[in-house]
Amino acid sequence: MKLYDFPQAPNPRRVNIFLAEKGIEVERVPVDLGAGEHLQEAYRSKNPACDIPMLELEDGTCISQIRGITRYFEDIHPETPMLGRTAPEKGLAEMWEHLAFMNGLLAVAEVFRNTAKGFTDRAVVGPHNYPQSPELAARGALRVADFFKDFDQQLARHRYVAGDFYSMADITTLVTCDFAKWIKKGIPDDCVHLRAWYAKVSERPAVKANP
Repeated sequence: MKLYDFPQAPNPRRVNIFLAEKGIEVERVPVDLGAGEHLQEAYRSKNPACDIPMLELEDGTCISQIRGITRYFEDIHPETPMLGRTAPEKGLAEMWEHLAFMNGLLAVAEVFRNTAKGFTDRAVVGPHNYPQSPELAARGALRVADFFKDFDQQLARHRYVAGDFYSMADITTLVTCDFAKWIKKGIPDDCVHLRAWYAKVSERPAVKANP
């Protein structure tokens, strides 16, 4: 089993924190995103989506997408559950992880990939080239601000993002908050609940091991 990895990027970091929380060791294969290795035929033949991370099983099966990878590991290593224990918890963890990804991480990505010079013709992750859009960057900035406010409200009512249990929803929210620093956006001072939660979860050993 091999995990194709680029730990500096937000999505691989989500999986690396998840694995560290569960105490799972897996062989890593570094993929240099800056050099475009994920777009070369050797990698593309395994993962046509050309994204990172990707899990390759012993039989050659390749799983990309964070949800696919985390679901696989949760099923074979159910101890230290990160996707919820009960049916309600699983539903809430899935719900809030998706909201953090759609309304937070992708919003930051809209700004970053539509403004960074290195992504002039690579505004969207994947095998196809798309031009940058100033309009999408501006919209993304508005969405990031709303993400902070919305998750501050959720954390005013709950200990963790999906409720009173730590889950993948917290990991994606944490990584989103750190990813926002790439576009010079920090958690606003008035988002006191989100800031307190962020300080707490940042001290977890799995997070510290994957900065």
